[in-house]
Amino acid sequence: MRNVALLQLKNNPNYQKNLDKILEYLSSLEENTIVVAPEVCLTDYDYENLQEACEFSEYALEQLLKCVNNQVLVLTLLRKVDNSYINQAVVIHKNKIIHKQAKHKLFKLGDEHKYLKAGVDSEIVKFKIDNLQYGLLICFELRYKELWKKLEGADVIFVPSQWGEPRKRHLEILGNALAVMNQCYVLIANSSKDTMASSSAIYAPMGGKVIDDASECIKGYIDTKQIKLMRNYLKLY
Repeated sequence: MRNVALLQLKNNPNYQKNLDKILEYLSSLEENTIVVAPEVCLTDYDYENLQEACEFSEYALEQLLKCVNNQVLVLTLLRKVDNSYINQAVVIHKNKIIHKQAKHKLFKLGDEHKYLKAGVDSEIVKFKIDNLQYGLLICFELRYKELWKKLEGADVIFVPSQWGEPRKRHLEILGNALAVMNQCYVLIANSSKDTMASSSAIYAPMGGKVIDDASECIKGYIDTKQIKLMRNYLKLY
């Protein structure tokens, strides 16, 4: 059993205030908690100030690495790599980055492709923390069935997102379907900005969910017995 906290946050134009909010939650949550934050929660998609946003991301990452020990923190950051800007997910545990991947499927309706370089799909792989297998998809990537296949067998899939309100129902359907199809937990942390869907949720292998659009921090847990139960019951893999 492991605790989960999904941070359903609004971005503040002040980068430091966004970081302070995450640090505040990290200090208040239990040591064994998995904390998932929305996509680019520290800087938002601040295309007019990309260089500044990337510089802050590096500073924030240093601070987060210092304080995340037994917890697991999942978030995405705007970063500059080889003279290109990317939206990179990082998973922090034991004061280290244990997994990172750049967003592979950019959202063209939001002009992401005009400012950011797409990541390679070879980075979308399963990784281990303790005795569980994890995977990660970033927002729009949740729509691609070939990416679901790459994470087949993962016990938990993280989905940090900025998913728009007009497609709110899609986010809920896809998140639940992925949990049932892959017989795993799916943890979606979505932005609660006025234009976003909220709908952050913990989806279980049996299709149950914990969801609360009114909350800034949605708490629940991962029960490994549920994963084993479904996989022994249906034996899909």
